Amino acid sequence: MLAREPVRRNTGARLFVQTVIGRAYPRVIGQQREKSWLFFDVFFPMLAVAAYVFVYRAIGAPEEYVGFVVVGGAMTAFWMNVLWSMSSQLYWEKEQGNLALYIISPANMMAILLGMAVGGLVATLIRAAVIILLGSLLFQVSYAVTSLGLLLLIFFLAMTALYGLGMMTASLFLLLSREAWHLANLAQEPIYLVSGFYFPIKSFNFWVAAAASIIPLTLGLDAMRQLVFPSGAALGFLNVTTEAAALALLSVLFLAAARLLLGKMERLAIREGRLTEARR
Repeated sequence: MLAREPVRRNTGARLFVQTVIGRAYPRVIGQQREKSWLFFDVFFPMLAVAAYVFVYRAIGAPEEYVGFVVVGGAMTAFWMNVLWSMSSQLYWEKEQGNLALYIISPANMMAILLGMAVGGLVATLIRAAVIILLGSLLFQVSYAVTSLGLLLLIFFLAMTALYGLGMMTASLFLLLSREAWHLANLAQEPIYLVSGFYFPIKSFNFWVAAAASIIPLTLGLDAMRQLVFPSGAALGFLNVTTEAAALALLSVLFLAAARLLLGKMERLAIREGRLTEARR
């Protein structure tokens, strides 16, 4: 009788990468099956962009503010992806009965959330690109990129910090159970305000703007505007180098906190066999 070869189990980095791909795949394919979502994901943000553009032009604001609005409207796509596809994701997975499978699987929870983020990022990038394209054509926005490499670095750091924040808050939303839905709705509009999606963050008091900088999109947007508009540096909160360093620090901080909180959540689930329910 022939001996059966032992089953090879993937571990470490290979398992991490396979988990990311496995969780990203359904979201990428799902976007192709519901093409109507792309229309509504672009149409409604464009309404908000157009409203701010008309207000700024009605009050005679500098023309660069129109460009600020278009770029900010595009970046809202990333915040919405983090808010609904990461922060509240574990809560929805628990409601659907999938969370227990994630907990008992050998896959890392950060890899699972990262896969969800990467899958959602594909549709988010398309939505953001379409908003910038349509907004630029409709409102005659012109750009003057001073450093493409630095712009891409700022975008990468902002996305790393932002998705690190999403991973960190995912466990918090889960532990708050049904309050996650209310918190997600509550956080949406205040973030639009303090992150300066539709106006320069420099308009705030220095300490208010500094406190708002804990949200990665605040510094990311400010730095990108400085790099793509002629008067962006004059309207910037801090210089681009300082904001890049702050984004790098936030990336490390949020990813470390996410690893700590997700690990604690897993240990709680394994030890007590439940999550978020009241103790008996």
